[in-house]
Amino acid sequence: MGAGSRPDGGEPGGFHVDTGRGRPVESRTGARDGQNHRVSDAHDTHDLPGPSLWPIGFAIGVACVLVGLVVSVPVLVVGAIVALVFGFLWVRDLFVSHPVTAAAAGLPDVAPVATEADLGDNVDRATFLSLATIGVSGLIGAGVTLPVLGFGVLPSFMGEGVETFDVDLGPISNFPEGQYVIATYLESPEQGEVSRRTAFIRNNGRTDSGVPSFTAIFSRCVHLGCPVQPNGPIDEEARKEVNGVELRPVLAASFGCPCHGGLYDSEGNRSAGPPVRSLDRYEFSIKDGNLVLGRLFSVGTVQGVGASARIMKYYKAYPGVHVDGIERWLYPIPTPGSTG
Repeated sequence: MGAGSRPDGGEPGGFHVDTGRGRPVESRTGARDGQNHRVSDAHDTHDLPGPSLWPIGFAIGVACVLVGLVVSVPVLVVGAIVALVFGFLWVRDLFVSHPVTAAAAGLPDVAPVATEADLGDNVDRATFLSLATIGVSGLIGAGVTLPVLGFGVLPSFMGEGVETFDVDLGPISNFPEGQYVIATYLESPEQGEVSRRTAFIRNNGRTDSGVPSFTAIFSRCVHLGCPVQPNGPIDEEARKEVNGVELRPVLAASFGCPCHGGLYDSEGNRSAGPPVRSLDRYEFSIKDGNLVLGRLFSVGTVQGVGASARIMKYYKAYPGVHVDGIERWLYPIPTPGSTG
């Protein structure tokens, strides 16, 4: 080979750019089978997934779960199923290779050549890093979200352990038929004044079947829980105390809340103002001739009066919570502190 000559036959000191002559490139894959392989975009494969509807379906499922927590348990269940199904399909889609062939890239259709990654690895680095990032992000999100949901949602299902106590108001002879009596008592003497309650009790006589009937109304407004007052004169001279229970007769034509103007009729039905339902009532029983108050329950509406009244009874709900009508769908689960 003469001085200044080039191995490829070019002129000395010259540069060849963009020549059409192909140059073989060594590769370990080719070295194993004694063949040379040319580098070509037609042989490249990419494992990046294409556009998919699975994330959208997963997001819709999560949204249904969040809405279901407030609106309806069936919506929550459907949302959870949708989220699980689309989440599984989404994760499975990430594990599947999505090769971009020469035909898709507009290049001549050439059979792809196996790469070293295809020969040895099932998941390449890019896919592994993507899955690792999603997994770590999911763990962090769960660690932040689950405790918040636990404190905010679980009490709705489990309640807050609110205890109720039966209260003996004394002989039923202390309650004249057809007249309200204000009964003030300590629900739990061990807790002291914080457990002081007031109830409006009326002896309705007997029902058509001969069963004693009493109207026992709780004195808290169902708007925001303010104390309700009877609209009528209180006979303070007839005041008496029996077993720690203070009894005062009252001529109550209705009940009113002085805080926000809520008004109820003599049966506790809402007549005007912001309350969302009728006044709550007590369960009662007759034990050894004494009137005993039991658990509280909420009332939708009361049809009729006295012993012939028909009461729409529901679980004890917080003030401001609807228990009937279309609005009830907004409160399908007993709120914290409610009694089932």
